[in-house]
Amino acid sequence: MQLFTIAFQRPIEFGAAATLTIVMIVIILRAAMSAEGRSGWVQRITSPNAKWLFGLLFLGWALVFGIGLQLVPHEGANSPYGGLGLIALFSGFFIMMGFLWAVIGE
Repeated sequence: MQLFTIAFQRPIEFGAAATLTIVMIVIILRAAMSAEGRSGWVQRITSPNAKWLFGLLFLGWALVFGIGLQLVPHEGANSPYGGLGLIALFSGFFIMMGFLWAVIGE
């Protein structure tokens, strides 16, 4: 029941979270609906060498967060583990989407 009343208990935090969510959805929607035109940076990212770039980015991401998440404390509600895990989730997703884009765009 508390989940349904959180908008009234913490309106500023709820509004900020809702606003950021809407902004992210609009950015993703605009990117998905963009024209197929290829600008200069798009050609560089989708070149055959971009596969290596995104592959190395992924290996670096795996090492940094694989080691980094083991170094922070896992106990307690005020642990930075969850925040770093969320950053790892989103950054890993976008690196892998870039890798797929480079492979498919070839």
